[in-house]
Amino acid sequence: MTRYISTRGEAPELGFCDVMLTGLARDGGLYVPATWPQLSADTIAGFFGRPYWEVAVDVIRPFRRRITDAELGRMANEAYATFRHPAVVPLRQMSPHQFVLELFHGPTLAFKDVAMQLISRLMDHVLAKRDQRTTIVVATSGDTGGAAVEAFAGLENVDLIVLFPHGRISEVQRRMMTTTGAANVHALAIEGTFDDCQALVKECSTTSLRDATSLSGVNSINWARIVAQVVYYFTSAVAAAPARAVDFRVPTGNFGDIFAGYVAKRMGLPVRTLRIAANVNDILARTLKTGIYEVREVHATRRRRWTSRSPRNFERLLFESRPARCGRCAPSHGFAEAVRRFVLPDATLAAIREEFDAGRADETETAAAIRAAWREAGELVDPHTAVALAVADRDTTDTTVPSIVLSTAHPAKFPDAVEAPRQRPQLPAWLDGLMTKSEHMKVMKNDQAEVERFVLSVSRAAKQGVAG
Repeated sequence: MTRYISTRGEAPELGFCDVMLTGLARDGGLYVPATWPQLSADTIAGFFGRPYWEVAVDVIRPFRRRITDAELGRMANEAYATFRHPAVVPLRQMSPHQFVLELFHGPTLAFKDVAMQLISRLMDHVLAKRDQRTTIVVATSGDTGGAAVEAFAGLENVDLIVLFPHGRISEVQRRMMTTTGAANVHALAIEGTFDDCQALVKECSTTSLRDATSLSGVNSINWARIVAQVVYYFTSAVAAAPARAVDFRVPTGNFGDIFAGYVAKRMGLPVRTLRIAANVNDILARTLKTGIYEVREVHATRRRRWTSRSPRNFERLLFESRPARCGRCAPSHGFAEAVRRFVLPDATLAAIREEFDAGRADETETAAAIRAAWREAGELVDPHTAVALAVADRDTTDTTVPSIVLSTAHPAKFPDAVEAPRQRPQLPAWLDGLMTKSEHMKVMKNDQAEVERFVLSVSRAAKQGVAG
């Protein structure tokens, strides 16, 4: 079974369960498989028409250790039974060669549910076997937090602290984090940006707090998040074009979702191009165009709330794009927090361009894509999806290759941003009452010491350690 190594080369190799519970490697790097498992063309073709949870078992099987097929199958079946569409992630055809993959049929109407519903069960299973508790601290630009709260609320062995940028997410996103009422869930509204929240979480992972609270994370720095998302690349590709190459267009903030597509390709899925779809916070589009990775200020957008200026999963791609995966992603290659600008080596940039391209959609183009989807296909789409549609519509290189746009959130999560004639997206009936529930959250300064004190005060793993 697969072992995992850090992109920075100074953390111990781990197995799947330990990587899942660890999250960020102790050297500050991200875990990746030491070798890439391969699926045969016959195996991939056999995914057509099968239940989603069964495909999940086959795709995840070579990545995990110490979890049996029966256990994985039971947890996958339970996880995807929470989705309100029989296909779990249905594929909708928008035009002869363009499809939209709907990833928002889970409990919190966002693609994060696909991974989070499974990870919570995997973590709970492993912790129960080990008689351990963990403390999860997660940063969110909106959707991750709600998905984590829904998945982990009420679990006996987990305390969850969610950090989100105060005033920079939609009301629906916020309420999905602040209305659960579960005693093990704590929502912190940080006075800063998503990247500030992400930096706070990363620093928590590199201090003594990590050991004191058995700290873990479920952002896309956690490899288990990535591998769970790989599954829908396989199911959508074989549904759209069995035994043929496809293109994917992915709205991209922290680079985790599209990196899952890269993993699928490394495993044998016939993917021609992975296109990064960026909004005005376009660091990756600029990087692929110029070869210069440069952190700039975050621009808040009315139509799109993801605002990552430093996509952490790009470190995984930098590592994979080095010759023979040699060396490490040292701070000189961009991922020390103090480094705001670096130039990619020519060979690294060429390797990335072989797998990815990128496009950018501004506010006007995003609004136009929302109106066009309604006018031409009768579909209301959220701003995430609209960015990807706007970028995809510029690609006229080969219209015979099916193009799959990932639709990452339900439009009702951004009702003020979805502009279509006389249309306003409504929350599903099963979420009635969300907007009137009492909220519980704590507004906190962007202060590392204050955040760490709070985490320590609510962590049952820390209290258990002291008692022991």
